[in-house]
Amino acid sequence: MKLALITDAWHPQVNGVVTTLHELVTSLNAMGVQVEVIHPGLFERRPCPGYVGIDLAVRPAKMLARMLDDLQPDAVHLATEGPLGWAARKICLKKGWAFSTAFHTKFPEILHSALRVPLSWGYALFRHFHKPSSAVMVPTQGVLEMLHKRQFKQLKPWTHGVDTRLFGFHERPLVLDYLAHLPRPLSLFVGRISYEKNIEAFLKLELPGTKMVCGVGPLETSLQSRFPDVHWMGVLPRDELAKVYAAADVFVFPSRSETFGLVMLEAMATGTPVAAYPVDGPLQVMGADQGEPMGGVLDADLQTATLRALTLPRAQARLRAEAFGWDAAAALFTSNLVSVHAKRGQALPAVTLLSPTT
Repeated sequence: MKLALITDAWHPQVNGVVTTLHELVTSLNAMGVQVEVIHPGLFERRPCPGYVGIDLAVRPAKMLARMLDDLQPDAVHLATEGPLGWAARKICLKKGWAFSTAFHTKFPEILHSALRVPLSWGYALFRHFHKPSSAVMVPTQGVLEMLHKRQFKQLKPWTHGVDTRLFGFHERPLVLDYLAHLPRPLSLFVGRISYEKNIEAFLKLELPGTKMVCGVGPLETSLQSRFPDVHWMGVLPRDELAKVYAAADVFVFPSRSETFGLVMLEAMATGTPVAAYPVDGPLQVMGADQGEPMGGVLDADLQTATLRALTLPRAQARLRAEAFGWDAAAALFTSNLVSVHAKRGQALPAVTLLSPTT
């Protein structure tokens, strides 16, 4: 199978969508799927207003159309709703090609937080984007139900995974020389320092030990000046980030507007328990929508959740993360793909797994 994966989020951006797509492509290649990633780096680019480190393609339609003509893919997947996603949508509709899409990020909430754009306007725009899609892939049942209530159609479940080899288990918090001077316990946040992450809820907590933040974003400078006692670490290479996860005593996830929350899985894979609000994302990642949470604590009081999470056994967090392997996630993704020549909703034949992945 030849797949055109079109995304506005790709390296060198650092975020959960990029990580998810990178791991997906790796797993698909191992399955024998030929994936052509079409990303902003292939086009003229401009920085996204208000988001340092995110460049978007400028007027990509003509070049993108030539790429797709040359590639002649069996399937097209639009991973994001940015300039490339909209251009690819228009091209596919003109050609009469079926395609799939994904709902990775609650951008209407971001637009509401940053610019006070009404949620109804944002979701109306996104509903229009996804309307012709033959399969709108969503990461959790909670997101699927939310979008269904907002009259999105062709919704298909697609969970994500975590690299349990890179994010290896540590029975006790890892001791890193460059963090040894920080008072424990170490409470960690990893993610974009931006409007939708609700990071101030973490920074304002009265916790023992040290708060650590890994990431960059539009609120970074102002928050650093307001919270000088926080240990700000910027962006780290993936292998070093895995060590920092393992060195933490607790991972705090303050967001209330996530579709999934891959960073929670990465933390749990190393054995670090998670503290979060009982909302979509944490509910599904920690399994609390089906019973008691595993690998962390959910509470409407984030401070209570954090202090309780510090008492959990690290092996429990790892066990929960191991339920999210990339084999199953990639197989489910391919089962949702549609042939460019298919009638709406007609999936591609199953792809045979050629070699094992983790």
